Amino acid sequence: MKNENRKQYRDSGQEKQLTERARSKKRRRRNKGYTGVSFFFIIIFIGLIGYLIYFNTIKSDDFINSPYNTRQDTFADRVVRGKIMSSDGEVLAQTNVSEDGTEERSYPYNNVFAHVVGYDSNGKSGLESEANFQLLSSHEFFLNQIRNEFMGTKNTGDTVVSTLNADLQTTAYNSLGDRRGAVVALEPSTGKILALVSKPDFDPNTISENWNTLVNDETNSSLLNRATMGQYPPGSTFKVVTALDYFRTRGSFNGFSFDCQGSITKENHTIQCYNGKVHGTEDFYTAFANSCNCAFAEIGTELGGASLLKTSEDLLFNKKLPLTSYRKSSFTLNGSSGIPLIMQTAIGQGNTLVSPMHMALITSAIANDGLLMKPYLIDKVTNAGGDTIRTTEPTDYKRLMTSNEAALLGKLMEGVVQNGTASALNGRGYTVAGKTGSAEYDENGSSHSWFIGYSNVDKPDLVVAIIVEGGGTGSEAAVPIAADLFDAYYFD
Repeated sequence: MKNENRKQYRDSGQEKQLTERARSKKRRRRNKGYTGVSFFFIIIFIGLIGYLIYFNTIKSDDFINSPYNTRQDTFADRVVRGKIMSSDGEVLAQTNVSEDGTEERSYPYNNVFAHVVGYDSNGKSGLESEANFQLLSSHEFFLNQIRNEFMGTKNTGDTVVSTLNADLQTTAYNSLGDRRGAVVALEPSTGKILALVSKPDFDPNTISENWNTLVNDETNSSLLNRATMGQYPPGSTFKVVTALDYFRTRGSFNGFSFDCQGSITKENHTIQCYNGKVHGTEDFYTAFANSCNCAFAEIGTELGGASLLKTSEDLLFNKKLPLTSYRKSSFTLNGSSGIPLIMQTAIGQGNTLVSPMHMALITSAIANDGLLMKPYLIDKVTNAGGDTIRTTEPTDYKRLMTSNEAALLGKLMEGVVQNGTASALNGRGYTVAGKTGSAEYDENGSSHSWFIGYSNVDKPDLVVAIIVEGGGTGSEAAVPIAADLFDAYYFD
């Protein structure tokens, strides 16, 4: 009997142990679920904290300074809009306050900086838009701010010191004259934009009175910034892209030879050199210096559409550009494109479209050992007393090519100035490397005049990209403007 009782006790104990184990497993399963949910919410919480830190340190200025942020307009109730200055100390925009408190924005240079500085009525454009937040912020001495608050007067907005050089900008503006087109000048080692001109233009002082006329004038499109938003066939300036693609696929320019007879025909499609000129036997360097269409049409057919597409996209065609306002350049050639279109595209015709600013960026990378610096317009921001609040540091954007590739393209471009179509820039007291272009835009053979290039080839100082609409060859219209810019940079 005792043995039975002991047995029953043991069985009961075992049942209790089994029950307790089952309960323990159930609790563990339940706890695992709670733990998983807890970790999930912890991860979300950490992610939110991380995003808030990222937003406040990286993105907040972009949102606050966005031209679509209407809250910025309320800052004007407390702050008199600050000045925009050139890098050489000239006032480009300022707010005049009359005795009765009426404010009027004025632009002392009238039309000269129209597109790049922009306007502050009927919306905003140019630097007036890009630097809106800084211009409506005030870092006046705090005692002055307390006094202004007590007296009910506005604080003075900060001054935006641009990278623009007033002398270089004026030279570009005057040199372009009454012709349509655009001029861009950059510092390749930093990305500073030194000059940016677009014509036809407008007077920002009278933008409100003339707004309806400007908006509805489709003939001139004066409000369009042709430097960044214009879309043009690149003409022979595109031969730097074709040359780069050739080097990447062949590994050298040596050994190339072509006998130019003034025209070349493939699949019933004929390409001619300018005025049908016969260049004779050329190596790669002389073909580039002479801007030989026949040679580069032949090169294009050898490379093929897929190869040219890849190299073009490496140079930011069909890609985002490091700018706040621009129109993306277009390159449509691909592996299935026919020979006639390949021939046209290789010499800068076909369907390819590009802005002057984009060509300036490509040239800047060539001048800077293949590295493109991020272009910028705001050098620094100062308060009313002249103290620096913020400074823009030059930053790398992207390596577009190797330093060796950049050096070889530079040598090709030097030959254009020394022995080719831009020889008018040779022997002027500074060295220049460049490429001319004639971009046909209608069935009559009318062409835009292009020049891209840089000065002081051993240690480049200045990059320029110039287009004159309907200007003919690059040497006719664009090269003389480049000469004026380089002369102003070195001798004025």
